[in-house]
Amino acid sequence: MDIQLSYGDQNLHRKVGKIIRTRSANKEDIREVAKRSIDLKKIHRILDMGCGYGWLEETLGGDFDLIVGIDCVANNRRKFLEATEKIAKKAMFKRMHLPCQIEIPSGFFDLIISAYSLYFFPDVIAEVRRLLHADGIFLIITHSESMLEEGQKFFQFNNLRKVIERFSSERGEAVLRPYFSRIQYIDYLNELVFARDNAVELEDYIHFKSEFIAKDIAPEVLKEKLLYELKERGILRLNKNDRIFLARK
Repeated sequence: MDIQLSYGDQNLHRKVGKIIRTRSANKEDIREVAKRSIDLKKIHRILDMGCGYGWLEETLGGDFDLIVGIDCVANNRRKFLEATEKIAKKAMFKRMHLPCQIEIPSGFFDLIISAYSLYFFPDVIAEVRRLLHADGIFLIITHSESMLEEGQKFFQFNNLRKVIERFSSERGEAVLRPYFSRIQYIDYLNELVFARDNAVELEDYIHFKSEFIAKDIAPEVLKEKLLYELKERGILRLNKNDRIFLARK
């Protein structure tokens, strides 16, 4: 899977983000749910692994000492810094391919974030534990294994499942347990609801997920099938259940 093809197009990424917000049955932004779970007044230094263009930081608010973003897509640097320089005294972007050793002192960060990315590099968790302050929090937002459940009625997504299972809603706690003694989670129940006149939005959503599914099925074939189902039924609902994990040492 080429992550840069999926996440390198910022315009498409933002466009699909808007589609998700518009078509979500759950109208509460998952970022707001995540924010409520943390006392941000106690957070001074933040590390975001797989930070993208600063999707989570855009709604974070606050006045932090430092925010560091790590991502493999160089094009995300400018937008990430634009988002974080507004809320931190110092902001940095590091282009790195995770998992890897990060040249930062142990126990440095109060909050480490991985939003919709940890299934790409779950082997970084030991490094997360090293970097996290004794009272720090590791915040993860991840997908359910039922992602694209509607499409799975017609096609097998074996490769997609292997990726998501590396850190999913269902398996995340077991993956974290060897490294963290206190693990909480918050389920975010949701589905994307498309009507017939939302066909173009459905096409864009499938296009954004194309790198996820390309090893299992040609994206055009999936798109044709789901658009047909949408036309026949009038309404198409896609599983978008996610989970927020909060891990402490």
